[in-house]
Parts: sequence; structure tokens; C-alpha cells
Amino acid sequence: MSGPLVAGWLRLAASRIAAERVHLTELDAAIGDGDHGINLGRGFAALDARLAAGDVATDAGGPLLLMAGRTITGTVGGASGALYGRALLRAGAALDALPGGLVATSTQLAAVVRAAVDGLAALGRSLPGEKTMLDALVPAVLALEAAGSAGLDLASATGRAADAAEAGARDTLPLLATKGRASYLGERSIGHLDPGAVSSALLLRALADVASGGA
Repeated sequence: MSGPLVAGWLRLAASRIAAERVHLTELDAAIGDGDHGINLGRGFAALDARLAAGDVATDAGGPLLLMAGRTITGTVGGASGALYGRALLRAGAALDALPGGLVATSTQLAAVVRAAVDGLAALGRSLPGEKTMLDALVPAVLALEAAGSAGLDLASATGRAADAAEAGARDTLPLLATKGRASYLGERSIGHLDPGAVSSALLLRALADVASGGA
């Protein structure tokens, strides 16, 4: 997982977020503040603009993720900015700590994503099953760790992680929200997808597409 691959993922993620901005906002309007897609769209557009300007070094992935974390934290409002920003910062630090700052195996990628998700979970003080983005991210990490144990390559591992995240996002539909703004709705939160889980799955699918060369 080189710097150019990370840059490609961030730019594809920005494109996917822009394309799904209205849908994510509609999901959030049902159980939240109604601004998830708008806020994420603004943050990833700012990130994409920095990468497009060519004034950001793309030879190393760790610094790119750290820059992305700072950009998202500074431009995305609400809880999602803090959570996604923390996740990217933790991932950048974990990637930087690897030999050569490179992800060479699916086991190493699992460790980087685990660091991101653990940082996000600690900040949000949440667990899977509470109708949050963790319901997509934790299954994705588990899928990556299983792929690492099986010795799968990065393309296969990220594909399985994206599949697990998408299934986890769909599985938020019948859940009762117990964290965040959606928890204020009580049982009325049942029957709606969690927007953070949906956007998390979107980002992981973008990673899988870049890793497989299918972007």
C-alpha cells in the first residue's frame, strides 16, 4: 500500500462521497441532523483539491493519511469530522510505523485499519450493535484479519472487507440506535440505515477498487 495507492484511494473516495452526497444526507435526515453527506462532501472536496493541486507529496502513504485526517477534522462539521479525522490520523501513524512506511501484506493492512477503528471507537465511546459506523467498520476489520491469517493478497483482502462493511451497514436497518443523535429517537430509529455505516462502507469499497486496479 504505497503513497500513490493511498492518494488514489483518497481521490476515488472523494468522488464516491460527492456522488452519494444527497443520499447520505437523506439517510441522516431520517435519524440525525441531516448534514452527513453535505459535511463529508465538503471535507473530501477540500482533500481532493489539495491532492489535485500537486503541492502534496504522494510518495509515502503515512503522511498522506495524516494530512487527510487534519483536513477532514478541520473542514467537516459535527461528530463525523472528529471521528473520521481521528481514524485517518491513527491509520497514518500506524502506517508510518511499518517498515519503510509501506503495507506489504493483508496482515499489515489489517493492523493499520484496526488502529483507525480502535481510535474512532475510543473517541465515540461506542461498540458494534449501537447503530453507528462501527457496525460497518468492525466487520471489515475482522474480515481483513481473517484474510491476513489466510495469506490473501491485498486485492482479495480489501474486497472481503468491503463486502463485510456493506453487509454490516445493511444490518443497521433493524437496530435501535443507542448512541449519537439517532438515539434521541428511541424506537423510531428502527427501520433506517445508519448514515455513518453507509459512508464507511462506501470508503472501504473505494479502497478495494483501488487495490484491485478496478477504479
